Amino acid sequence: MSQRQVDVHEKLPLIQMLPLGFQHLFAMFGATVLVPLLTGLPPAVALFTSGTGTLLFIVITQGKVPAYLGSSFAFIAPIIAISSMWGIAYALGGAMVVGLIYLLVSLLISQIGTRWIDRILPPVVIGSVIIVIGLGLAGVGVDMAGLTGDNVTFASPSVRISLFTLAVTITASVLLKGFLAVIPVLIGIFFGYIFAIAQGVVDFSVVREAAWIAIPEFTTPRFSFAAIAMMAPVALVTIAEHLGDVMVIGRVTGKDFFRNPGLHKTLLGDGVATAWAGLFGGPPNTTYGENVGVMAITRVYSVWVIGTAATLAVLLSFFSKFSALITTIPVPVMGGVSIVLFGVIASSGIRTLVESGIDFSAKRNLIISSVILILGIGGAQLAFGDFQLHGMALATVVGVLLNVVLPAEPAHVGASQDEGTAV
Repeated sequence: MSQRQVDVHEKLPLIQMLPLGFQHLFAMFGATVLVPLLTGLPPAVALFTSGTGTLLFIVITQGKVPAYLGSSFAFIAPIIAISSMWGIAYALGGAMVVGLIYLLVSLLISQIGTRWIDRILPPVVIGSVIIVIGLGLAGVGVDMAGLTGDNVTFASPSVRISLFTLAVTITASVLLKGFLAVIPVLIGIFFGYIFAIAQGVVDFSVVREAAWIAIPEFTTPRFSFAAIAMMAPVALVTIAEHLGDVMVIGRVTGKDFFRNPGLHKTLLGDGVATAWAGLFGGPPNTTYGENVGVMAITRVYSVWVIGTAATLAVLLSFFSKFSALITTIPVPVMGGVSIVLFGVIASSGIRTLVESGIDFSAKRNLIISSVILILGIGGAQLAFGDFQLHGMALATVVGVLLNVVLPAEPAHVGASQDEGTAV
């Protein structure tokens, strides 16, 4: 019997939503906290703005899009640069302006509609971009698992921990039944953590030193045209990433979020969450692939579960002891589960290509998909003055352009799937 699917609007009993919410919390925690650690922002504030930003997103999208928003990696470099020149407060002001740019783009889309999306983003582009999103994170997952470097052996505690966590997550996904079958990531993290403790690599000193309750260290943003000019171009990159992420979530859940609630609503929610984060001193937010992977594995798409995870994040931002405990989860544990999570996203892209009947004997489809994959996975970069496109954003733009300029091939059945969308 196939695993039951929990739809977007379905509300589960609290006793089930809590562990499902924690599962999403753990999936996003490492990346969400890593960004402030790299940029000098307080991790507790990042948790607060992540949770509240996600709740705002849910409200703005009318509870129709099960997306979790966490700290964006795209802004790490400009935040560090601005902080070193003018101070962190000016980077936060730039983040708020980025959120306003999202709002302007959202307003534009609300006026001109979304039919253009079908024309420039046929299945061959969408599927290939989704694969890039998943495989583009492959290096991150493998590196977190400790499976890179010159001396990777089973004698390494990091390798043993990550492989043990991976094995438990896979076993839980395949063999467990009932409710346990929908929390394999949480089970993998739990037993991976226990195994790491047994290996003697977990340091609890940060938990002992943390206060039980503490108000996060909020920072008031300040504004400078120079700082804004450094941050604003990144918005174009993250908007392109937003398109890809919403595609993935829609593909995983079987919904068309570009139409309902509408791309303008998802962009508005993302923009408000980013401006909100800057207002309180947190890094800009973005939709998280880790949480999409959790949904793809568990087939639990409930926005109520996402809301539960967001609420837990807000509570943990004030409950310092517990948030400190979560930070003691070793990176290899998260690396072990990330191998599965990121791989599932890539597999969703392959599924899109297969189910759309894309014919790769058609040169048009072959070229579009090939170029997207190589540019995206290869981490290609291209600068236009101070504006840069790289990785998935560059691959998406080039894929869209190729879809527009390459002639359709009517002789191929697979090509006819998308030739109506080509200009």
